[in-house]
Formats: sequence, C-alpha cells, structure tokens
Amino acid sequence: MKILISNDDGILANGIRALIEALSPCHEIYVIAPDRERSAAGHSLTLHTPLRVEEVEPKYGAKRCWMTSGTPGDCVKMAITAILAEDEKPDLVISGLNHGPNLGIDILYSGTVSCAMEGAMMGYPSIATSLTTMRNDYEDFKVAAEFIAELINKLDAYKIPPKTILNINVPGLEKDDIAGIAVTELGGKMFTNAYEKRVDPRGKVYYWMAGELVKESDEAITTDIAAVRNNMISITPVTYDMTRRNFREDIQQKLCRDAFCDWFND
Repeated sequence: MKILISNDDGILANGIRALIEALSPCHEIYVIAPDRERSAAGHSLTLHTPLRVEEVEPKYGAKRCWMTSGTPGDCVKMAITAILAEDEKPDLVISGLNHGPNLGIDILYSGTVSCAMEGAMMGYPSIATSLTTMRNDYEDFKVAAEFIAELINKLDAYKIPPKTILNINVPGLEKDDIAGIAVTELGGKMFTNAYEKRVDPRGKVYYWMAGELVKESDEAITTDIAAVRNNMISITPVTYDMTRRNFREDIQQKLCRDAFCDWFND
C-alpha cells in the first residue's frame, strides 16, 4: 500500500519517525511535513506568501520525503495536487503521530486532524493519530505506532466512508497497561479557556494562552475523552460534513410555514 504521512509537529518530530519506522517494512511511504511545529494551525492554508518545498533525504524507511513552509493542510493538498507523481498517489493518508491528545471539540483547532480531513476532502481514506501523553521521547511513540500498523492491516475489511476520517488517540502507556479499544464519539472540552496577561519592557500589554487540562468532567462513557481517561485507545469516526440535518428540517418547517421563505417576493 502507498501511504502519505504528514503531521503538525514538523518533519523532525519523534512521532512521525516512529510512524514511518512502523509502517515502512510493509508499505511504500511518502512523507511531507512542515519545516517547524505548526500545532493548532487548524485547517488553515497559505494564501498570501509563497510555499517553499524542499525534498530531503528520506529516513527510517520512507521512499521520498519533503518539508514545506506551509501548514499541515497545505502539506497534504500540495503533495496530492502538485508533488507526487501519478504512480505515487496514496492509497491512504495518515497524520501523526501527534505529540499530545486530539480529543473532543478541540479537534477543530488541530493541525493533525486537519491533515487527515484534507485527505478525506480530496477523496482519500484518511486517519489522524495522536499519543495522549505530553512526554516526547522517541520510545514513548513506539506502542502507538505499532497499533496503527496493526490497524491498517484490518482497514480493507472496514472501508472508511466518504467525507469521513478516523481520529485515533492512544494512551501513553506500555502495551500491557492499555485497557482495550473503544469506538467513541467526540466529547467536550479537554482544556479550560484562560489567557495570562503580561507587560513587556516597553509597557505594552500582551497575552499568552494558558488553559489547563480539565481534570474532572461529566463526559459520557461513550466519548473519546472518557475512553482515554480509562486507559483505552479511542477510535472516533469524524466527518467534515457539519450540516445538522434534523435542525435544518425543523428550521425549514418553522420559517416556511407562514410563507416567510417568500419574504423577498413581497
């Protein structure tokens, strides 16, 4: 299988290395990633400055590798549209392994998830992968990478539907300490909202984002957050189709019941 790997932690991140090493023995790996960390870039694209791309020496078993000045979304879009040859186009797009969790509604900020979403938007089966610990030693990523490699072997039997990705979060634990696998739904917030106000030497006010991890919450047992807190691997099917269909029908019935939908013809 041809696999395109990207991330938001940058080309030198330990997580992408672990993923390449786990997948390259059985798959043809192409890598494109930002030249620096781009965490929380969301699904932004570069519109007003040139995108720089440099092919670099492939390592860890990858066939070809590029680094770019762009965002995570840029990486996947550019690779598939402009860089990969026709016979190099991927069968699967994988983003990660991210350093830190991508859970609950915080995935809307995530460059990792957006990499996979870009792949899905372009018609390719896509997976976002994260290690939920904040430790960042290379060894910490090995168990998660091994799980992703095993999961990919089963994907032929479970085709990812169009407009959909799998968002996978693996606890930062030894294999024997992981309690199992849970297929989940998105939870709420993982972090509190807070900004730390400071003053620079010239008297100008500035801010640092300073949210903290929410330690206790009433998350349903079916959510990704609850699964990870219970030492389980979370697999969440996520779609970029954000239409709330039942509410759409409700609005249509209420607004158009009194001919309001024809107001512009009055």
